[in-house]
Amino acid sequence: MKVSKGEIFERLFVNEEVHLQIDQEAHSHVKIYVINAPFSITVNQLEEGCQTEIYALEHLRGEESVTAETHVTHAVGGGTSNQLIKFVLDDNARGRFIGDLKIAPDAQQTEAHQTNRNLLLSETAEMRTQPQLEIYADDVQATHGASTGQLDESALFYMQQRGIDKQKARQLLVGAFMKEVLDKIPHALIPNSLIPLLNAVDGVVE
Repeated sequence: MKVSKGEIFERLFVNEEVHLQIDQEAHSHVKIYVINAPFSITVNQLEEGCQTEIYALEHLRGEESVTAETHVTHAVGGGTSNQLIKFVLDDNARGRFIGDLKIAPDAQQTEAHQTNRNLLLSETAEMRTQPQLEIYADDVQATHGASTGQLDESALFYMQQRGIDKQKARQLLVGAFMKEVLDKIPHALIPNSLIPLLNAVDGVVE
């Protein structure tokens, strides 16, 4: 699909598989939010001044398995992109993130950021992450980072010392981890099916 000059494309996907290929024209803005769904999103910034934002949260339990892919290409300069992809995995869940970020030789003065953070809540959950950053221009600001870990035991201990039981402390830490993505979603896009999750996270974090 094409996002025309100056157009804003904003979409939230919840519990539905996503396959998107988007070509952006000048000064267009793409904002995509994915919650609990496998996805493959390709965005090509073909003209100057484009903005791309991709935010995703995958909360997996049991035997669930999800692969998430992003492919963002800055073909010309003056554009920005920001990706924040998070996984929370419990039980025997499996997650995989593949993230390609490319900045072409002509894409000077580009700012591009890709972040993948993953939280493992059990010893048997697994996460595979494959970020790839290709930069062929000199005048750019570009970062990518990936991290996978478990709940901070020192934080759990500290909270329990303050009278918070262990289960509640875990909920607080997981909620805070998830909230960074959930807070990006505009209220106007939130469906009724997502409200219980948002209320649960707000309830444990506030």
